[in-house]
Amino acid sequence: RSSQQGADSGDGSPSSAAAETPSSEDLSLSLLDTNLSAEAETELRSFIAKRLTKGALFEGMGNVVSVGLSIPEYKVGCYYCRFQQENLLEMATLESDVSAPEYVVCFLGGSEKEHTFRLELDKYIQSLKITLDGEQKTLETHVKPYLRSWFENAICPIQRVVQLFQEKLAFLLHAALSYTPVEVKNTDERTEKDISRFLAAASLQGLVQEGTMTSLCIAMTEEQHKSMIIDCSGPQPQLHNAASNRFCEDWMHAFVNGAEGGNPFLFRQILENFKLKAIQDINNLKRFIRQAEMNHYALFKCYMFLKNCGSGDILLKIVKVEHAEMPEARNVVTVLEEFMRETSVA
Repeated sequence: RSSQQGADSGDGSPSSAAAETPSSEDLSLSLLDTNLSAEAETELRSFIAKRLTKGALFEGMGNVVSVGLSIPEYKVGCYYCRFQQENLLEMATLESDVSAPEYVVCFLGGSEKEHTFRLELDKYIQSLKITLDGEQKTLETHVKPYLRSWFENAICPIQRVVQLFQEKLAFLLHAALSYTPVEVKNTDERTEKDISRFLAAASLQGLVQEGTMTSLCIAMTEEQHKSMIIDCSGPQPQLHNAASNRFCEDWMHAFVNGAEGGNPFLFRQILENFKLKAIQDINNLKRFIRQAEMNHYALFKCYMFLKNCGSGDILLKIVKVEHAEMPEARNVVTVLEEFMRETSVA
C-alpha cells in the first residue's frame, strides 16, 4: 500500500508533503513538497506517522491540533486530513494486486484557530481529491500550485469581503440572516465566490431547523422584489434592493474595526459570535412567545424585546415560519406583526 502526505505552512506560506507506506507495520512517509525547514518537516512527519499508526486519521475528515515544531512560533495550528483517490481505490478493489495511494495533507498556521475554518479546509481537500480523480494532473503544474494557494482561497475570503464592502457589509449580513437571494453582477470569479462563501458562513444554516431554513429560502425567493443585487462594476460595490437593521449595523462596525489588524481568524471569530448572538435572540423570542400564549404581560415583553434587539424584522420571519403549524403561537406572532407594523408607521 502506498500513502502520500502534504504539508502546507499556513500563515501565507504553504508547503506540502507526500508519503509511501509499504505496510502498516513498516510505515514510512516520503516527502512530496514543503517549505518547512528540514528539522520542522521531520518533526511533522513523525507527528503524522504516529497519528497514522494509531488509526487517528479518518478518511475525508480533517482535524486541527496544536503541534510543537522547530519554527519561530512555539506551537502552531495544524490541520491534517487523509484521503484516497476514488478512481484508483475502485481499481484496487477490482484488482487485488493494485494498491490505492493514500494522501495526508497538512496546513500549518500561526494559530490553532484553524479549527474555525475546518469545514472550509475539508471542502478544499475535497476539491483537490476531485482534481486527482479526474484526468491525470502533473504535480508541478496542478497539485503543488493548488496546495500553495490554500491560505488565500480557503482562509482569506471573509477578510476580502470585509475589505471590499466596508460599511455596506451590514446589508450583506442582513441578507445572510434573512435568507434573501443575492445576485452578483459584473465581477470576477474569485470575488463572486468570496461573496457566496461569506453569505454561507454568515447564515444560520445548521443552527436553525432545516425545515425552517427551507421555508424561509422559498418565501424569500418568491418575493422577487426583495432579491438583493450587488453590482461590482465600479471601485465600490453598488447594492440594489438592500435592507439592513440596527443589529447588522452594530456587527458591521465590529468587522470594520477588526479590519485594522488584518487577521482572517479574527474575522471568522467575529462572524461566529454574530451568529451565536442571533441564535440567542431567536431562542429568547421563542421563550417569550410560549409565555405570551397564556400571559398578556409576556406579550408586551415580546414586543419590547423585538423593538430593542435590533433585528426584530428578521426574528419575526423566522419564528413565523417555525410556528406556522402551532395555532396559539401563530396568533401571538400575528399580533406582534401588527404591533411592529403600527409602530414603524408611526
